[in-house]
Amino acid sequence: MLEIRSLQKAFAGQPVLRHVDLTIQSGTLHGLVGANGAGKTTLLHCLYGLHPPDAGRIWETSGRPIRELAGLLPYEPYFYPRITGREYIEFCLQARHRPVPDLGGWSEVLELPLNRYAEDYSAGMKKKLALLALLVQNFRYLILDEPFNGLDLSNNLLLLALLRRLREQGVGILLTSHLLGSLTELCDDITVLADGQVLRQYPAAEFAQLSSDLLDSLHQQKLAALAGLLPQPG
Repeated sequence: MLEIRSLQKAFAGQPVLRHVDLTIQSGTLHGLVGANGAGKTTLLHCLYGLHPPDAGRIWETSGRPIRELAGLLPYEPYFYPRITGREYIEFCLQARHRPVPDLGGWSEVLELPLNRYAEDYSAGMKKKLALLALLVQNFRYLILDEPFNGLDLSNNLLLLALLRRLREQGVGILLTSHLLGSLTELCDDITVLADGQVLRQYPAAEFAQLSSDLLDSLHQQKLAALAGLLPQPG
């Protein structure tokens, strides 16, 4: 289980995360939503160790280092120039001293031309390639920043099915997305971040009210203005 308690982080004196508490259990899908600038990506980076927290604690309850157990999918995966998709997967595995499996099946399922340069991939293909580098490592946890970004409808549905199967296998997954419908369809619970704080945590039984709550909290003044701008039905 991954535990985050009283996490605080600031950049140049500007608070980004304020006393955030979060728990990620094995075999669960946990969604993280919030407006741009709410602190979602910073939270993921702190969890993975890319940013040291200013205060609070992050740990895995077995006592092992989180990076040994977790894989991170960044919002915009980076690939070295002139490296093929296959070479990228091999590099990621060899960096962790892990064997390189036969990638033929994965290449077919994800429709990835692994012998082409990764820098020439579309945005969706780059996302799938970075995700594949995590899937072949059998991590206990996955930390996914906007995994649906750049994917078309077909691959969106495939990713939903893939994440469900990973949950069934006991993987704990934390993911962000602007596609609220995908999260409510997929997740066991959802945490809402606002101004670097946990606004509320919703269990699946309360997902029906999540959309209206978010709309009200993010756009209360605009909704009031719309009432005066839109004509009343005749």
